[in-house]
Amino acid sequence: MEKKANKRVHVLVIPYPSQGHINPMLQFSKRLSSKGLKATFATTVFISETMKPELLNSDINFDTISDGCDKGGFLQVESVDDYLVRLQTVGSKTLTELIIKHKNSPHPIDCILYDAFLPWVLDVGQQFGIVGIAFFTQACAVDYIYYCARNGLLSLPISSSMMPIVIPGLPLLDLRDMPSFIYVVGSYPSYFELVLNQFSNIDKVDFILVNSFYKLEQEVVDSMSKVMTQPLLTIGPTIPSMYLDKRLENDKDYDLNLFKLDSTSTCWLTTKPPCSVIYVSFGSMANLTIDQMKELARGLKQTGFHFLWVVRSSELPKVPHGFIEEMGDKALIVTWIPQTEVLANEAIGCFFTHCGWNSTIEALCLGVPMVAMPQWTDQTTDAKLVEDVWKVGVRVNVREDGIVSGDEIERCIRQVMEGEEGIEMKRNAMKWKELAVEAVCEGGSSDKNIDELVSKILARCK
Repeated sequence: MEKKANKRVHVLVIPYPSQGHINPMLQFSKRLSSKGLKATFATTVFISETMKPELLNSDINFDTISDGCDKGGFLQVESVDDYLVRLQTVGSKTLTELIIKHKNSPHPIDCILYDAFLPWVLDVGQQFGIVGIAFFTQACAVDYIYYCARNGLLSLPISSSMMPIVIPGLPLLDLRDMPSFIYVVGSYPSYFELVLNQFSNIDKVDFILVNSFYKLEQEVVDSMSKVMTQPLLTIGPTIPSMYLDKRLENDKDYDLNLFKLDSTSTCWLTTKPPCSVIYVSFGSMANLTIDQMKELARGLKQTGFHFLWVVRSSELPKVPHGFIEEMGDKALIVTWIPQTEVLANEAIGCFFTHCGWNSTIEALCLGVPMVAMPQWTDQTTDAKLVEDVWKVGVRVNVREDGIVSGDEIERCIRQVMEGEEGIEMKRNAMKWKELAVEAVCEGGSSDKNIDELVSKILARCK
């Protein structure tokens, strides 16, 4: 059983409104609740109406703020910049109203745990004297690269004369190993400003949390800790407890999904031999070109392996005509699935992934080796770590036209699924799985950090 805190301190949790940011923060809210804190998880109105969190059987309370796009979310605006401006302007106003509402209730807000993508949340909380905790949802390595870029420790743009790139705590990096906002100069300027601004007021925060575990990123955690003015605590991995320590009852899934789940995959996988299936998914945001989808389909077919391919409804028209019928029982294409449940299935032998951080750490926690085909943002750096640091996978090579060929896809999958290299990757993946479980079990590094956090929150909120 989890240890209970003596005082029912109330923590308000504010995630950035996207699937990949909601999942880890919701899981961490469950951890805090298991330690005796009262947690309220506040999503945007649009996200709340899409995910229906009020229908969940959970110890977590749910509430809303507005991003100014209650009817359609991000699709309601013309640009990223417009959305982020609305999110901060309307979000600050409605967050203030939410805090005031709870202030006049039996359980006022004592502490705000906010996604570091939303530094304005800290500013609002400090107007009420509320304890502020920044939660970094990405790998510590990526966080530290952004910190160095913002604070002039990494000169931008990076020129060929600066190769290799040297950052304390990280392996030597090539330009393609950097987050895409850095190696593709001028790409997505609003998002680049967003990730750099995570550190705009970080000196005013009370605690800094990173969604990782210490032994996974020990060197870079130590390096980043030296430049932070407040304690930096690794508290991950934040995946459902049943796949780790099993101390949280009924914690089997992330609970909130922006897309409708397809449950056919579990039945299909039960008919396949152990380690015989390639699982393919590019997350909730990636949009592959028609040419890339054609090459991906060709490469998967050429391997001869069974494969389970997640293709969101909006992407289905890009699948080559007749391909699904041609593959028959050799393949299953679904629109969205419970990913941790699939990765935990013994039939899965390889994860062909975009290397988003949630997907990467889920695979590590479940002992599944990877083929990395990163698309943008932090995924390129995650792919570097997968291949060269943790040695649990291989990264595809991209042609000059930006396409990964079917032959390259086949080569990489065979490298993971067959031969001595594949066996070594599987062995390394199982090692990281054991270390992930160790981190969250009682007395592990993340468990001790969470206990320390709870203890200090209680002391601050007396």
